[in-house]
Amino acid sequence: MAPNGTTTSRGHPARKKFFEDFGIWKEAPLLTGTTKFEPLPHVKNIMVTGGAGFIACWFVRHLTMTYPDAYNIVSFDKLDYCASLNNTRALNERHNFTFVQGDITNPNEVLNCLKRYNIDTIFHFAAQSHVDLSFGNSYGFTHTNVYGTHVLLEGAKSVGIGRFIHVSTDEVYGEVKDDDDDLLETSILAPTNPYAASKAAAEMLVHSYQKSFKLPVIIVRSNNVYGPHQFPEKIIPKFTCLLNRRQPLVLHGDGSNTRRYLFAGDAADAFDTILHKGQIGQIYNVGSYDEISNLELCRLLLKELNIPHETPEDFTKWVKYTHDRPFNDHRYAVDGTKLRQLGWDQKTSFEDGLKMTVDWYLKFGEEWWDDITQVLTPFPIVTSLEIIGDKEPVSDRPLVKTVPEPINGKKRKIERANGVHAVPV
Repeated sequence: MAPNGTTTSRGHPARKKFFEDFGIWKEAPLLTGTTKFEPLPHVKNIMVTGGAGFIACWFVRHLTMTYPDAYNIVSFDKLDYCASLNNTRALNERHNFTFVQGDITNPNEVLNCLKRYNIDTIFHFAAQSHVDLSFGNSYGFTHTNVYGTHVLLEGAKSVGIGRFIHVSTDEVYGEVKDDDDDLLETSILAPTNPYAASKAAAEMLVHSYQKSFKLPVIIVRSNNVYGPHQFPEKIIPKFTCLLNRRQPLVLHGDGSNTRRYLFAGDAADAFDTILHKGQIGQIYNVGSYDEISNLELCRLLLKELNIPHETPEDFTKWVKYTHDRPFNDHRYAVDGTKLRQLGWDQKTSFEDGLKMTVDWYLKFGEEWWDDITQVLTPFPIVTSLEIIGDKEPVSDRPLVKTVPEPINGKKRKIERANGVHAVPV
């Protein structure tokens, strides 16, 4: 029982989410990338925004452990709902690591950090990144992703930063059709959801500061990154935790949407390569070879957890469906040749990366963050630091809509999994 007498919905003692140290991190492996380069003489103090979040924490650990005598790493993080100090607690005694709690939308906090630690290089990871939430709280995405980037750029300009690496996403390109070529860094930006639009807008600000103020910037657009330490609002950790609880998976739409997945260790290597070999003013795609549909991902996870799913009856027991997002891009596809020409390449197969990820979540997923029960619902809602689960209807088959053209002013039919409904036209 916690001091205030409260318990979580699963019976665990209620915990202060960020600062109380329950030691679970001591049992976990200290995970990093694998690359190592000759340190850059003009780089000494590196600020990583969002350093307690998923992708950034891998990069923070990698830089801190790989370059202990070359670089000082300052992890700057607001500690939003999806962050955890557990992600970097193993570094607390390292002489070249510092954690600073700060908000990128607060100009004073940003500037104070830049000046106090004499920052010469910024890796800007901090962002609101969960697409589902952007449909209902789009103002928050604009505030953090656009205004926050603007604040950081102003701070970087005022202190004369030596290098500003802006971490964007492949979603700024928008949907790519099955028979279209992979997109190059020069392809047009055509975002289709509020999250992707906010990241594209942030890129425009970065470009403007490069042109107007000669700020030395690099932009990075990555495929979907997965692996240990990812908050379980995203599909792979969420589905792994659900299966560990012996609860069914719930797909949005029909599950045919595909994504290209990159293991977090390979992503850390990509950012390390860009730091040491990337050219100022360039954009780099970080591309994966592994394109997986959401439906196939369910099968792979069921197989990984040794859950019978070969028969239609077994599969239906474990895989359910609910309505889709307002718009869900069918696929993204970027060409990563430019980064590969710098010497980086994907090292971890999806099979190996998924196994490592599942093993980590089976051991630590229920304890790493605060109680995650509400996060595991199909469309959780975030208000400040509180996560509220949804009660969306689910079905044994996809909620597919077919809307024929109206004939002679009569009503049209919309087919749904739970019946046929007539609506006025």
